[in-house]
Amino acid sequence: MTKGAEMTTGVKTAAAANPPAVPPTASSAPAPRRNWRSALRAWSPLLVLLVFAVLPYSTVSVPGVFDGPLNGPGTLQLLAICLVFGGLAAGYDLLFGRTGMLSFGHALYFAAGVYGTDILVTKAGLPLWQAALLTLVGGTILAGLLGAIALRTAGIAFAMVTLAFAQVGAILVARDFGGLTGGEEGLSLDVSGLPAMLVGVGNTVNLYWLALAYLALVVFVVHRVAGSPTGRVLAGLRDDERRIGVLGLDPYRFKLLAFTLAGGLATAGGSIYCLLVGGASPHVTSSELTLSLLVMVVLGGPGTRWGPVLGGMLYMYLDHRLTAFGTSSAVDSLPGVLSGPLSQPLFVLGTVFILAVYFFPGGLASLSTRLTPLRPLLRSLLRPTHPTRRPPAGG
Repeated sequence: MTKGAEMTTGVKTAAAANPPAVPPTASSAPAPRRNWRSALRAWSPLLVLLVFAVLPYSTVSVPGVFDGPLNGPGTLQLLAICLVFGGLAAGYDLLFGRTGMLSFGHALYFAAGVYGTDILVTKAGLPLWQAALLTLVGGTILAGLLGAIALRTAGIAFAMVTLAFAQVGAILVARDFGGLTGGEEGLSLDVSGLPAMLVGVGNTVNLYWLALAYLALVVFVVHRVAGSPTGRVLAGLRDDERRIGVLGLDPYRFKLLAFTLAGGLATAGGSIYCLLVGGASPHVTSSELTLSLLVMVVLGGPGTRWGPVLGGMLYMYLDHRLTAFGTSSAVDSLPGVLSGPLSQPLFVLGTVFILAVYFFPGGLASLSTRLTPLRPLLRSLLRPTHPTRRPPAGG
């Protein structure tokens, strides 16, 4: 080998041993934008909670959405009812979306909270905190006992057994069992035994904050359960119950735990709903309420983090607003072919539900995923365009 060849080989070897420093590329550089998005996603629940907490201080009016300003008693009561049913739907999703149990009797435990609180305050004369605590314990025990029986079956049989229990409760309420429920007329709440801060139109804001606290509690409990080892077992039961049995775990105990916990959360929501509406009425015992909960969960997205909450709030908002819309003069002035269906809130809700399921099978929670392919197009449409600069003359 010649001397020149040896020098060339040595240069190549040194270059291979000490490669030149490569400037960092765009892929290796930190992505502050992505970190900002992840931080915003992590803190977004607290931000939303803060917005809802300070909402009663706002005097903004949203025409067509609410009849009055945001801090008006009517608006706050409507929002409080939406918050309660958002939490109720999230608790029901613990059964349906996260464990795969289709229950047609979940309204029974909500009704137990409504009537239990009303009866203990109005008939027994107990203070509110004692009545609410006893109702919560009683409703949770009731859910555990009935769940222990219903979970001996599975599938459609389980759904029918839960429906039968709910029908028994509806019959007892309608027939005014023991003279406690008021029958078909319902039972008004004796406000003389309530704290002064929860009585009167001017204190609707306190009931609103109470409903917001209930929703936050339900979401916290459901998310903690879903993220725990128990939640992973419940997800396994939903996907394949036999696999859980092969692993040496008892599916019955875990399903009973989810059933009891969901019943207790529904009972707590019933107590707050009783304070919001000022009493109890037989419609809370109907199987239609459970079917409405099922629609709320499917509309929002079963098994998702925020889907059932959004579905429950949107459903109750539409239910209240469409009732007022159906009796408005705008609908009455339409031809009979249109005014007839539009005056029925259930028809409009059913149409909205069918369209939502058809276009968004995963519920409202899948909306962001389905809109992801359209983001570059939206970005290009929203990006400002600058006119092309002409080169200077003689350049």
